[in-house]
Amino acid sequence: MRIVVAEDLYLLRDGMVRLLEAYGHQVVATATTGPETLDALRTWRPDVSVVDVRMPPTQSDEGLQAALAARRELPGLPVLILSQHVEQLYARELLADGAGGVGYFLKDSVFDADQFIDALERVAGGGTAMDPAVITKLLSSGSSSRRLEQLTEREHAVLGLMAEGLSNQAIGQRLFLSESAISKYTTSMFGKLGISDDESSNRRVLAVLTYLNKT
Repeated sequence: MRIVVAEDLYLLRDGMVRLLEAYGHQVVATATTGPETLDALRTWRPDVSVVDVRMPPTQSDEGLQAALAARRELPGLPVLILSQHVEQLYARELLADGAGGVGYFLKDSVFDADQFIDALERVAGGGTAMDPAVITKLLSSGSSSRRLEQLTEREHAVLGLMAEGLSNQAIGQRLFLSESAISKYTTSMFGKLGISDDESSNRRVLAVLTYLNKT
């Protein structure tokens, strides 16, 4: 994959570049500020990008805003956002366009190389990849908590894995259940949450996360 890495901390940026190249991917550009990030995304149109939320010049959300601006110009441009902490607002903004090809991971997760690369590949393929810690935070907050209480323990497990971006087949393998069993849990779960079922796994995940993140 052709990848743009936008991170202002040298050690983390260099580490990610080395990791990505070790897995056979090509880092076509790096960026250390919000404006540099937007320029790199426009110029290279990478297969996927890794973008830190907080970047110079103000260390607020320049990285996220650069990624969102690039996706408005290039709909569906794949981007994996990195954040130091779980911020529901960032997740909401990232998922708002419903176009897919997005991910939201905590920086600590980068150190799990296999998980990080798997997330990047899912995002590059137009899917969704959410850090399990982000999912846990989103599932435990917001006005939808009363409806979430209606879910069984198994349905909670299915919802969490679905929100990470896993397919029914992958969820079944993780939970040691058949794909048909996962389909039944999914149908029941969406009924309880009041969300229309959608066979498109990406749209389904985005719908769930958007709903669960409402305030």
